[in-house]
Amino acid sequence: MHTKPIHNTPTYFPPPIRPSPPVQQPSPSIPPTKPRAISISTPTTPPVALPIPPAIELDDSMADYHDYQLLFMSQKSETNQPIVLSIVDGVIPDDFPSGTYYLTGPGVMSDDHGSMVHPLDGHGYLRAFTFDNVIRNVKYMAKYIKTEAHVEEHDPKTNKWKFTHRGPFSVLKGGKKVGNTKVMKNVANTSVLKWGEKLLCMWEGGEPYEIQEGTLDTIGQYNMMDGADLKDHDEIKGGGDVWEVAAHLLKPILYGVFKMPPRRLLSHYKVDSRRNRLLTVSCNAEDMLLPRSNFTFTEYDSNFNEIQKQNFRIPDHLMIHDWAFTDTHYIVFANRIKLDVLGSMAAVYGMSPMITALRVNPSKSTSPIYLIPRFPNNDKGKERDWRVPLEAPSQLWLLHVGNAFEVQHPHGNLDIQIQAVACSYQWFNFSKMFGYDWQKRKLDPSIMNVKGGSELLPHLVKVSIKLDSDYNCQDCDVKPMKKWKKYSSDFPVTNPTFSGKKNKYLYAATTLGSRKTLPCFPFDTVVKLDLESDSAQTWTAGRRRFIGEPIFVPKGHQEDDGYLLVVEYAVSMKRCYLVILDPKRIGADNALVARIEIPKHLNFPLGFHGFWAAN
Repeated sequence: MHTKPIHNTPTYFPPPIRPSPPVQQPSPSIPPTKPRAISISTPTTPPVALPIPPAIELDDSMADYHDYQLLFMSQKSETNQPIVLSIVDGVIPDDFPSGTYYLTGPGVMSDDHGSMVHPLDGHGYLRAFTFDNVIRNVKYMAKYIKTEAHVEEHDPKTNKWKFTHRGPFSVLKGGKKVGNTKVMKNVANTSVLKWGEKLLCMWEGGEPYEIQEGTLDTIGQYNMMDGADLKDHDEIKGGGDVWEVAAHLLKPILYGVFKMPPRRLLSHYKVDSRRNRLLTVSCNAEDMLLPRSNFTFTEYDSNFNEIQKQNFRIPDHLMIHDWAFTDTHYIVFANRIKLDVLGSMAAVYGMSPMITALRVNPSKSTSPIYLIPRFPNNDKGKERDWRVPLEAPSQLWLLHVGNAFEVQHPHGNLDIQIQAVACSYQWFNFSKMFGYDWQKRKLDPSIMNVKGGSELLPHLVKVSIKLDSDYNCQDCDVKPMKKWKKYSSDFPVTNPTFSGKKNKYLYAATTLGSRKTLPCFPFDTVVKLDLESDSAQTWTAGRRRFIGEPIFVPKGHQEDDGYLLVVEYAVSMKRCYLVILDPKRIGADNALVARIEIPKHLNFPLGFHGFWAAN
């Protein structure tokens, strides 16, 4: 059963001057247009704007608005048994590895009582695409993660939903839930991980949920933060005692009244392919309101045995969603935040999202970067105090990291490079991400497509750090990737076997800006960047089609030897496809290897982060 899409045109989208002529839609099993590829090489003359592919037509604002709503349309159906999917274009290649592509994200954002929550508060919906390279078919399953909030808010007999948890990013119908302290709604909707014998769905505010691999049934919360209490060996310089007292006063309110877990596990983890380790980060709940940040970094072996755990306290009020690592360091980008007193009062009384208690803090023009020693016992002779951040000479809010690596020179100097996506403090807004309008209970795509230059919106950047033999900073710089600085992009990925190593290629979801009122988001294109030759190639989904995060499936030793998986959302047809791309052929007409169709009754909304688990 689908929820009904919104059909009322908002006043802030003007009607078109002339109605568009009717377009005859092709059969749902046949793609309406052939994807077009674009190839870019380093020019000898100043670059010019890319032409819009002729297969992509400009749509009027009404079509753009409705397409955007359909991208986030709730899906209330689940599968009881695996479903064999149909291949509607191309074939699954003989050498495609056996394994499962897991994708999580919000599945229900609107209940049956008029409430609409932020996509970040939507209940986690796990999708699994299992490839069998013997018979070359793909089986599909999709189920909700049965979190505590899910069990409370969903009636399995009637399949009806009634939201009772506010969630940190949302307001329930009419903002009438005054006194509702159910804020921390663990929806397990942000990322998924298969490590050792565990399949975990993760959220930013608490423990992950463990899932049964074959059935996708929910086992329950998996404790990854037990014993992660912070010690006092990393005291804050100048006023640590004051903030410790403040933390003790906040804990009974946050833990007791608002039922927040003492610690929250970040949804972004890292895999050290060279050491075959899983790396995670957790932090204290009360640090969201204090000018200090406590982090616990934990590393696990391939059997999920804990190898090492380190606690660090950073004297800064910051929020991180993603982070990086190298052979010698954990890297934390200080996205600065501050407490909003008026916003806090409105949030406590349920009249605005709880997250409005926090605001970005653009008080400094630099971007602080903390280099935290990964193996401090090996670096006792190093003189640099890690509590003092490096200051990159630009102000950027870091969203996602594609890769990071370091190069050790014979004389002891160290070069570190991080490839990431960042946006401006002027654009980033906690409560309005994805266009959530809690006052009108609608999604406003204009919020994600603001005017003012690509430097405001999420875009690809390269962070370069040079350290001397004592880890003192000689240079720190953040620059947009010049080949792709004009285009909004996110979800940067590499071949996972090159994680933490020097890489040549970076892939990301992007857009060429051809939609009239959706020039920046949602994404409709995959870009492959060659970081050595400064060139870029693209594959575009087609007219009225969007894409999510690309995932690299390795199959050989070369860096681009494998396949890319990306979900294509054909919103005008209310269909989803899993697309297989050949990374070596991106930029050519034959980059698409296969397009696999999900049945229409199982069409699902935009996902967040996925994981490829090889058999």
